Amino acid sequence: MSDELPQDSDRTEAEPLSRAIGERYLTYALSTIMNRALPDARDGLKPVHRRILFAMRELRLSPTGAFRKSAKITGDVMGNYHPHGDAAIYDAMARLAQDFAMRYPLVDGQGNFGNIDGDNPAAARYTEARLAAASEALMEGLAEDAVDFRPNYDGTLEEPVVLPSAFPNLLANGASGIAVGMATNIPPHNLHEVIDACLHLIKTPDARDETLAGIIQGPDFPTGGVIVESRESIAETYRTGRGAFRLRSKWEQEDLGRGQWQIVVTEIPYQVQKSKLIERLAELIQTKKIPILADVRDESAEDIRIVLEPRARNVDPEQLMAALFRVSDLEIRFSLNMNVLIDGRVPKVCSLKEVLRAFLDHRRDVLVRRANYRLEKIAARLEVLEGYLIAYLNLDRVIEIIRYEDDPKSVMMAEFGLTDPQVEAILNMRLRALRKLEEIELRTERDRLLEERDGLQAMLADEGTQWSRISDQLKEVRNLFGKSTPEGQRRTQITEAADVEPIDMDAMIEREPLTVILSKMGWIRAMKGHQPLDAELKFKDGDGPGLALHAETVDKLMIFASNGRFYTLPANNLPGGRGMGEPLRLMIDLPNEAEVIAMFPWREGGRYLVASKAGDGFIVPAADILAQTKTGKQVLNGDALLCRFVSGDHVVTVGTNRKLLVFPLDDLPEMGRGKGVRLQKFRDGGGLLPDSQLSDATFITLADGLRWQETGGRTRTEPDLGEWLGKRASSGRMAPRGFPRNNKFN
Repeated sequence: MSDELPQDSDRTEAEPLSRAIGERYLTYALSTIMNRALPDARDGLKPVHRRILFAMRELRLSPTGAFRKSAKITGDVMGNYHPHGDAAIYDAMARLAQDFAMRYPLVDGQGNFGNIDGDNPAAARYTEARLAAASEALMEGLAEDAVDFRPNYDGTLEEPVVLPSAFPNLLANGASGIAVGMATNIPPHNLHEVIDACLHLIKTPDARDETLAGIIQGPDFPTGGVIVESRESIAETYRTGRGAFRLRSKWEQEDLGRGQWQIVVTEIPYQVQKSKLIERLAELIQTKKIPILADVRDESAEDIRIVLEPRARNVDPEQLMAALFRVSDLEIRFSLNMNVLIDGRVPKVCSLKEVLRAFLDHRRDVLVRRANYRLEKIAARLEVLEGYLIAYLNLDRVIEIIRYEDDPKSVMMAEFGLTDPQVEAILNMRLRALRKLEEIELRTERDRLLEERDGLQAMLADEGTQWSRISDQLKEVRNLFGKSTPEGQRRTQITEAADVEPIDMDAMIEREPLTVILSKMGWIRAMKGHQPLDAELKFKDGDGPGLALHAETVDKLMIFASNGRFYTLPANNLPGGRGMGEPLRLMIDLPNEAEVIAMFPWREGGRYLVASKAGDGFIVPAADILAQTKTGKQVLNGDALLCRFVSGDHVVTVGTNRKLLVFPLDDLPEMGRGKGVRLQKFRDGGGLLPDSQLSDATFITLADGLRWQETGGRTRTEPDLGEWLGKRASSGRMAPRGFPRNNKFN
């Protein structure tokens, strides 16, 4: 009996794994791009937002109506249109209601929908919502065949492919999203300016991006702030669809009298959480990175009010803020990446003009579709009105037919030439409509509809009239949400950055002596004053003394580790010496397997010898070892052993084989990074003994000889080093009698 399982050859198909994965991943990528992450250029919405607004419309949650529980709205959206997590749907809806996130909120929320501190909204069962006025404008015309509809996920209902969108929501409220292989990030803009740009583009279809960028001055964030960019930079960003805007907090100097003053921040950058900003400013004060800043207080209520106190009254407020802008989120760079779906299908990075053109073309399609829909309704109504008028002209006969004929419908159709809809309308007419005044009203309605039909047909036949109608519609929206309303006023100022001379932070640090202690287990602390380096100190259980040195608060402390990296720590930021200190690995990104080899204060113009256990090394200038980040700076490639300050005129090396070599300092190259050159040659153990390695190195002045300290503390000198003098990379000779057994010079 065969062990092989039967296979259904009709259902099994072999294909290469790479092609199968590629096809499936491409399908997933397209689904993410089109149905989740990128907004449509026409209405500026992603599918989840579009479905939320449409579901709220179906629930009849108008801006003037009652509120409904957010849980009810979320459930309807999930059950009818968006079969994903209720938490994701509620988060998306809550954002549409946040006035600090949306320039023109699309949802009117009641309850806790989060705040600018970064607190999350309350649970969906506690909050209520309804549509905002801006959402009504987005969905105006949905019932008039303005856009296409498609079946929902299970085919039981229909949802709009795109909203009619009476205003350019993509630019007005912005958008952000991360798809597969692409992303989008569009800041909010002022609706009044965006509509003005649309009107200009209607009048001048070949308008340049620079002209449109002059009308739309720049982003207009709901949280205000100040954009510090040149007009040329803003225009170039809008022309290419990619770029960034420097956005600063808005601040003012508040006079306290008697020469005292403080800075009050009244607006913070968009999407910056106020609580985290305060924490960052407090950290800068605690770590003394901005010595001229004394205190920060959050006095915010409904408005933002962050108070910054200077350390002295003679501090320049412009310089203080310039320093804070560099090291905190009081200034951010907001990126613009206008990557959107054109016609709901093609992702493209668009310029400002292309985005506005996509919106205007969509508005023209909506206008034409609504006009055709209205013409169909007028034609149907005119047909009924003609039937009514014929009935009034022959009222007695019509009554007689209805009263005495068994099939009045067919008799009236044959006798008066009426159509089926006309006869149905006559038979369904109420008796109260038979008064003579009704005939006059019917003729008036017919004449009005004929006039409206002629106007619509004339508009559909003339493109210029269509654009004129679109302009009128945009002006109506501008009147509702533009600068004539308090919400429509521009909130974000645009200016160019003033040239402020930066403060030398090192000069602001008070110079004080320190004793830096690094324990064996890597806990570091700085004690005030120059204490004896061999003084008795307390350490944690199992820990003990490691490295110690004298420094000053203005020093930059250099840490050299066995991974060949240099790390930089400002001495004034080290924890105080009252406790046990803090782990060094929390301050720098030192791998667990790496050990600290050397610790010393950085000195400008100094030179250092770095060497590996293999016996390779070189001299590195002090300027090339300063690290700007916590990750440090890679200098020596290899398993590092030592770092020594360069002095004297000769180098002395000793290996684990106790062979000592003296060679001129000039034989060592000066490099910024690398493996270096061979300092001393060592033989391998041949498999029987461990390989010899470099053990230590030092610098001497040849005329003074070599000094070392014996076990008993007595200093011994070898004045004549001719026996060990040789070329770099040679093997050397056995160390002199009395040389320490640990093969260390110190």
